[in-house]
Amino acid sequence: MKQKANEITRILRVASRECGIMASMPIYLFCMVVFPVIVILFFTTLLDSGQPLEMPIGIVDLDKTATTRALIRRLDGMQTSRVAGYYANPSDARKAIQRNNIYAFLYIPEGTTDKLLSARQPKVSFYYSGTTLTSAALLMRDMKTVCSLGSAAVGQATMQAKGFTSQQIKTFLQPIAVDLHAVGNPWTNYNIYLSTFIIPGILLLFIFLISAYSIGTELKFHRSNELMKISGNDIYAAIIGKFLPQTLIWLIIFYSYLWYVFGHLGFPHPGGTWLIALLGLLAVLASEGFGIFIFGLIPSLRMSMSICSLWGVLSFSTCGATFPIFAMDPPITAMAQLFPLRHYYMVYQLNIFNGYPMEIAWFNYMALGIFICLPLFVIKNIRKAMTEYVYIP
Repeated sequence: MKQKANEITRILRVASRECGIMASMPIYLFCMVVFPVIVILFFTTLLDSGQPLEMPIGIVDLDKTATTRALIRRLDGMQTSRVAGYYANPSDARKAIQRNNIYAFLYIPEGTTDKLLSARQPKVSFYYSGTTLTSAALLMRDMKTVCSLGSAAVGQATMQAKGFTSQQIKTFLQPIAVDLHAVGNPWTNYNIYLSTFIIPGILLLFIFLISAYSIGTELKFHRSNELMKISGNDIYAAIIGKFLPQTLIWLIIFYSYLWYVFGHLGFPHPGGTWLIALLGLLAVLASEGFGIFIFGLIPSLRMSMSICSLWGVLSFSTCGATFPIFAMDPPITAMAQLFPLRHYYMVYQLNIFNGYPMEIAWFNYMALGIFICLPLFVIKNIRKAMTEYVYIP
């Protein structure tokens, strides 16, 4: 009992010392509080509208009839499209796309209305920049929808003149009725899609870096002997005490983010609040465990932080949020399991966003638990570094 009390005392002494170090070094304030808060507010406000709106498009109308003008008005009335200019020919419109004045243009050749009324199938062309996939997909959808509605309006007028009933016209124009359901995100809100993996990914990157930095600076500033002395030469007490204040701060930041997006902004979370709290705890501990493990594997401040930076950046590509993992090459699919963000995203997607039971994501929970335990495999190496190594710039 007395031994446990002494161990807790040593941990608290190390934690108190760490609080003093954090207070005296502004990098902790900026990397643990200021920058994460800026990132959270920046991305959630950047995508506040849910989708990009009023994206500029151009028109090349060589037909110039009432029918084509009606098509253009419908296109301009779309939520995501705004007619920003008219061009005399496709070459001028293409140059406008290259100058980023517009994202797309609609080319209506001469004689389009005559061919449409005489059922000779006119050709209308869409041109859009594929540089930005989101704008390309949304503008292509708008232009295709408007042209389909225009041809349907002509067909409807022709069939009404021939005496067809409304039901017959509806069946002819739309023989198959599509019942579309966007499950989980019916608003197609890009804020819900992007902010739930970009922001956690950046926060995890900060945790990686600060974890490796805080141990590495003990060697850099020649404080490692002091750390070991305060902890009673117990590396477990030294590591636990050193990361106790950091863990509390990271949990406050991470839970503040989770409350902001799920509570204040109202992101869908049918999985429940307690799963969100569990995921936040696992994400913070797993990220710290990974950062400590990397330093223990390579006891060099510069190299460990470089690897943590690389791992954090690669996480965005390998988490599966932007491109499905199963569509990647098998080696990359296997390597994706080595990134904490991948398992964070899978737990969020399966249990919180879709509301599936926890056992569906058992592998991802297990993986996060392994990341938390990784420092145990290198703890002796960290002790050796703290007691024997000399910092080399």
